[in-house]
Amino acid sequence: MHIAILTFDGFNELDSLIALGILNRIKQPDWRVSIASPADKVRSMNGVVMEAQASLQDACEADAVLVGSGIRTRDVVADAGLLSQLKFDPTRQLLGAQCSGTLILAKLGLLDGVPACTDLTTKPWVQEAGVPVLNQPFVAKGNVATAGGCLSSQYLAAWLIARLAGIDAARSAIDYVAPVGEKDDYVTRALANISPFLKG
Repeated sequence: MHIAILTFDGFNELDSLIALGILNRIKQPDWRVSIASPADKVRSMNGVVMEAQASLQDACEADAVLVGSGIRTRDVVADAGLLSQLKFDPTRQLLGAQCSGTLILAKLGLLDGVPACTDLTTKPWVQEAGVPVLNQPFVAKGNVATAGGCLSSQYLAAWLIARLAGIDAARSAIDYVAPVGEKDDYVTRALANISPFLKG
């Protein structure tokens, strides 16, 4: 089971790394989570340099893909050559995007007929791409999910875990990372956000 977190130059650390940390709470022999990037190294919006663990081709072949956000997402979607390398298929992959990552899924035509969540800055760009934006942190339809707001990465991670390893695994992963004294609140909130989208 390979989950790729698509991460471009100018990435938001909270999106990519919170999801990476939560997803890696699953300890199964075939479970692998990796940062996938178009280059060997990417620099975050705050100057953190990170080495890629997987290529864009690896991401296209992964069982699940999360598309993180960043300050250069509009440059990404304006790069036809780069976009042409992103060949995702929701009939065989779980796809999720956060904040401006939602714009990438929109430009790839993967949100046709699907309302989305994103951050307030990205909202008008996603709407211009013809995708209605909801005022909520998480939504999913079938195998495609989107989330809005940096800390909504926990919902994307929990949704992926629930879909791939079961709801008990998702509950355990969120419980592990939640603040002491607030664990029940965090787990309840996370499951309340994702549970309506796990049925059917």
